[in-house]
Amino acid sequence: MAVASLQHGALRAEQGFDPTEIAREYHLLRSTISANLRQDLLQGSPEELFRAMTLINAVVDAAIAQCFKSYVQERLQELEQLQSQLALTNQELTRLARANQDNLSILTHELKTPLNSIIGYSELFLRQQRQAQTRDTVPSLEHIERVLRNGRQLLRLINDALELSRCEAGRMPLQLVSTEVGSVIRSVVEVIQPLADARGLTLVVDYNLAPSQVVVDPLRLQQILINLASNAVRYTLTGNITIQARTLDQEKWEVAVIDTGIGIAPEEQTHIFDPFVQLRPPDSFSNSDSTGLGLAIVARLVKLMQGEIQLASQVGTGSTFTVILPIEVKEYQPSASVK
Repeated sequence: MAVASLQHGALRAEQGFDPTEIAREYHLLRSTISANLRQDLLQGSPEELFRAMTLINAVVDAAIAQCFKSYVQERLQELEQLQSQLALTNQELTRLARANQDNLSILTHELKTPLNSIIGYSELFLRQQRQAQTRDTVPSLEHIERVLRNGRQLLRLINDALELSRCEAGRMPLQLVSTEVGSVIRSVVEVIQPLADARGLTLVVDYNLAPSQVVVDPLRLQQILINLASNAVRYTLTGNITIQARTLDQEKWEVAVIDTGIGIAPEEQTHIFDPFVQLRPPDSFSNSDSTGLGLAIVARLVKLMQGEIQLASQVGTGSTFTVILPIEVKEYQPSASVK
């Protein structure tokens, strides 16, 4: 049982379970064991019943300890990896700040909240360690979870900022290949479907009228559609998210992401593709994972692939983001320098 509990803890850490969810699993296990043995236990003497329950509790408690031991090890390993990633991006972040002074104050503000949380919970966790408190408790694990959650948000913001910087600096080469449109859309659906299901939204896909093959950078096209579709899910409480592609003529095709969400006010539509711009959603919406850079990156990637992006939206009805691209994106040819 010890080996199984260790494996269980590592698996739950990999699956992203919270410590409280694991604790509930073992509470259910304890209740199930007691229920299955109830008739046999009641036939024994009070002394036998007491010994049996003591043994059951000891076994389950030992399993919990082993599970949390491997769970904590996995989480600490993830935390170490996260710290390494943050350290590796620090140098490029410094270069970004120097090269883009206009957004420096905004970026600093956005980084401050998750960074302060990471520092605060890290100090708390280390203080508990120095005081020789038990690591394998639910509160301790929740502190680690908060550190990881805020660290992931910080890393996501940094990576988005670096991506935007590379786009604007023209240092993002395209890998243009003949690509099946349906294959890209299906890969997007694999990412978005769980998000839509979690909110009770219907995901509709229609690419029957799309060209079968186009020349694009498939990874960048996928990135564009995932950004648009995840945004649609984020700002839609009920209804549908539709991904629809079709051929326009011999030279162009389009793919649209349509939602039945909160919509975008006219005064916000003019700035929606600017960096660090975020809608103010109603209280019923959660937007804590947004960096405000997704649509800015989308707009620059579309431009990089010689396309255009259009927005049609009405407050309370929904939004449609339409990306129009060439059937064949051409390699960028820099003009020859004058000698």
